[in-house]
Amino acid sequence: MNSTAPHDIEHALIKLFGYKQFRFGQREIIESIRNGNHTLATLPTGSGKSICYQLPALIGEGLTIVVSPLISLMIDQVKLLKAQGIKRVASLNSMMSAKQKLAVMNQLGAYKLLYCSPEMLQQEQVQQVLSNKKIDYFVIDEAHCISQWGHEFRPDFLRLKDVIKKFNNPTVLALSATATPSIRQDIIKQLELPMKQLIYPIDRPNITFSVDEVIPNRKDERLIELIEQKSIPTMIYFSSRKVSESISRLLQTKFPDRRVAYYHGGMEQDERLLIQQQFMNNQLDIICCTSAFGMGVNKSNIRLVIHYHMPATIESFIQEVGRAGRDGEQSVSILLYAPGDEFLPFQLIQTELPTEDEVNLFLRENLNGQLEDYLNETKIRFLELQTEQHQQLHQDDRRREIIQYRDERERIKQQSIFKLVDWIKSATCRRVGLFYHFQKEVTKAQYECCDSCDFRLENWRHTFESYQKKERSIQKNWKALLDELLIRG
Repeated sequence: MNSTAPHDIEHALIKLFGYKQFRFGQREIIESIRNGNHTLATLPTGSGKSICYQLPALIGEGLTIVVSPLISLMIDQVKLLKAQGIKRVASLNSMMSAKQKLAVMNQLGAYKLLYCSPEMLQQEQVQQVLSNKKIDYFVIDEAHCISQWGHEFRPDFLRLKDVIKKFNNPTVLALSATATPSIRQDIIKQLELPMKQLIYPIDRPNITFSVDEVIPNRKDERLIELIEQKSIPTMIYFSSRKVSESISRLLQTKFPDRRVAYYHGGMEQDERLLIQQQFMNNQLDIICCTSAFGMGVNKSNIRLVIHYHMPATIESFIQEVGRAGRDGEQSVSILLYAPGDEFLPFQLIQTELPTEDEVNLFLRENLNGQLEDYLNETKIRFLELQTEQHQQLHQDDRRREIIQYRDERERIKQQSIFKLVDWIKSATCRRVGLFYHFQKEVTKAQYECCDSCDFRLENWRHTFESYQKKERSIQKNWKALLDELLIRG
């Protein structure tokens, strides 16, 4: 347990990060884990969650492990800290060579922060090296992934409880911006820990919400109208990799003066990192992406987030919308909805969960070596974890438990879709409807609230024009400065 002297952490905040005061909730979370409490905390996207573990890690005695769901996210975090002069930080990820990983593991004493994926922490060599180190904190960033991803295609999130025990039970911090009460309970259940909950409002008052209902075969046309009207940093979310590529090409053709790219999980890792860095460095205006993009992306000036397809959950929607307006300026979320759009997320459930026949197929031991011919990777991972958790049962009982659990997961996923559809079709305040699942009260909108209350997209012209004016002013000032330097030279 660490003593928590307020002046110590305030001094560290100034010295390490250059901030004079903590943001809402940061101090309480830091004090909680420094007092040895396993803690589950929620803060809005873009509100400085990272400092809640980076600061105590840097002033602590031992090592802090940060479980990060995406390689691009951990690479960005490491790069950002090093740019701030904080050198005692590293990551272990699948993009590194065996030699690079070994070098990090051989120098763990030189680091305060180590970023890893849940899959990396399952490797025996990694576990063996880390179990011999003094670990102060075990942080799970984007902790809703335990509940959102762990049950299906990334079951190693559910194995983190075993990793924590192997590392001699360090203090655990689970952070999220989109954990409903039921998801928070699932996180606590899966980690098997008594956790202090610090739950802060997650709504962002500078984001305006709008649902634009369109005729199914006119969605592309409506999207082009929106892009034509608003020449601002934009993210467009898709549920289909193929559609994200085709719309990206369409926008490149329609708007040759705009810099457009696509991003999805089917691309090569180095290509994805390049696209992300270009977007972060203002070298792209529009990015057409799937949910694989954006987690942890801290770009301040995203003004418009469009959902071409509706996501499968309200949590995913809030997470993706939360990438906008991190500088506090007004930003807008537009969901393009065509009747029947909900069929796509329902179809996606069938690609994630095995049928009863597929469960029976998996449990036939003589087929284990040929499963990839019959089942996709997500279904195999789901079945492997369930078999592992019920290995003590007789074959028939195991089959029954797996099918029962599969049916429960399908019910939960279907309910999430119905919940989002209800929100889309509601005529009441969208801000209230979106956030009442998470908190008792909703923060008053800083600008227009939503299309149900006071927002009309056509009236957003003044914001758009002021943005363009600001951009032209910046360009003009840079040109004037450059001319002046050239003349002096």
